[in-house]
Amino acid sequence: MEIDKKIIIKLIQVLEDLKKSLKGIEIDNKDNLIEEEIELSGIVIKCPIVGTAYLSPEPGGKKFIEIGKKIKKGDTIMIVEAMKTMNHVPSSSDGIVKEICVEDGQPVEFDQKIVILD
Repeated sequence: MEIDKKIIIKLIQVLEDLKKSLKGIEIDNKDNLIEEEIELSGIVIKCPIVGTAYLSPEPGGKKFIEIGKKIKKGDTIMIVEAMKTMNHVPSSSDGIVKEICVEDGQPVEFDQKIVILD
């Protein structure tokens, strides 16, 4: 893929103009930058169904995953209860758990980010 230097120079000029026009306006985007940085440097596992997420097989039981734990493709990472059915959610790839994006007992949506692997 060849990069056109003229386009890059024009983009830099436009960004500089935008910076000048926003001078004095405070923009709070730190949270979004952190989230994007994590996603770019990891594998995101998303929820396959709508339901309630459970991080262990039973209340008070040992959690399926912990931050820093090495997991393999196919390992259960959590259970999502939908319509009184307990659905095991498998890992889509090998990796080390970098972040667990849901709490135990939290409602989850289809395609919601639930775990990030390194």
